Formats: sequence, structure tokens, C-alpha cells
Amino acid sequence: MIERRPFAKLGGANHGWLDAKHHFSFAGHYDPNNMGWGRLRVWNDDTIAANSGFPSHPHADMEIITYVRTGAITHQDSMGNKGRTGAGDVQVMSAGTGVRHAEYNLEPEATTLFQIWIETDKPGAAPSWDQRPFPKDHRDGRFEVLASGMAGDAEALKINADARVLGATLKAGEEIRYPLAAGRRAYLVPAVGAVEINGVAIGPRDGAAIKDEADLTIRALEDAELVMVDSR
Repeated sequence: MIERRPFAKLGGANHGWLDAKHHFSFAGHYDPNNMGWGRLRVWNDDTIAANSGFPSHPHADMEIITYVRTGAITHQDSMGNKGRTGAGDVQVMSAGTGVRHAEYNLEPEATTLFQIWIETDKPGAAPSWDQRPFPKDHRDGRFEVLASGMAGDAEALKINADARVLGATLKAGEEIRYPLAAGRRAYLVPAVGAVEINGVAIGPRDGAAIKDEADLTIRALEDAELVMVDSR
């Protein structure tokens, strides 16, 4: 089953400094029939105006992954971490027993990003934060694991969840395949470009909610940049 979630029909809110679209129920957009996709709880598509951002606020027991599409985000938290994550790169935060953090766009232009929350498998763990550059040319024509709590994904950023976050870039006409294990779900969003997944057309920034598909064949209808979560 592959269900297209059109970008134009996503809930959201425009706060001026923040234009947010929500793939699932979030904040003021409450949808009791769309509370997540398996362990994937949040996928927000955010545009943050220059020299603005989220002031310090708390989280606990959630795995929070930020994929920067354009611009950059600067992070600071109560653990003493501070870092700037640029376009195509990823930061992860395991909120664990509790952490406060702030996320600001200190750039002279708008920043766009995906923020992804996955339910933790280790409630009460110590909080942590990390970030890493992921050059897009390293994932030309293939999926690269960006963040993971699954065995064998040693090169990825670590999260405390039985899940992985993957990225890929495809030229128009290219195909990649991905095996989806029994009992698992995938959620794929093209950051750029349109694709077909097992023949189902998915446009730019649409969501594709996938389950009960043992093998995924993803074909780029135009040059595309993909982000996908594989989780229980």
C-alpha cells in the first residue's frame, strides 16, 4: 500500500517568521486520524525567515532529526552543545530524560528544513546531540543512511529508535530499489523533484506513506532529492 499525501493538502500554520506544513497532527493542527505513521510521529516542512527561529523550549523521550534543505540552522542546548547545520546535512537530538534547546536561522536568507520526530525505544536515556555533513554527491543514485538506531548502520548518526533516516539524489530517469522488511513502514518525501514509487506518482514535498510493500522501486521523473524514514 502506497498512499500519497499531497503537499497542497497538508495542515499547517504561517506565523510570519515560520511557515510550517505538518504531514501529521501537530500543535494547532489536530487530526486524530493522522497521529503518525507507525513510530514516526512528526514530519514538519518548515521555512524559517532570516534572523529568526525557535527560542529555548523543552523536549523529553523523543528522537528528533533535522534535515536542512536550504540555508542553515544554528543549535544551542542545555547540555552545552552548539553547532551550525547547513544544507544537505543532518542533526540529531535524543531528548531522553529532558533537554532544552533553541534553533535559530542566523543566515541572511530563509532556511528550509524537514524536522522529523521518531518515538524513542529507550525512554529515560541520557539526552544527546550530534550533527554531521552529508555531501549530496555521496548519495548520487543510492540511499545513504543518515541517522539510525539499527544494527549495522555504524556510519550513521545514532538515534535511540529501531528506525533509520535515509537520503538519496537521483537524476531524471534513474531508479533505485529498497527492500522493506515485513512489519515495517516507510515514509518518503521528495525535498526536490517528482518520483514514482512502485508506479505511484509522488510530487515535490508530497508524502508517501508505505506499508506491506516488500520491495520499493523508486524512479525519478525529474532530478530529485529524497528523504525517507524506515521504522516499525
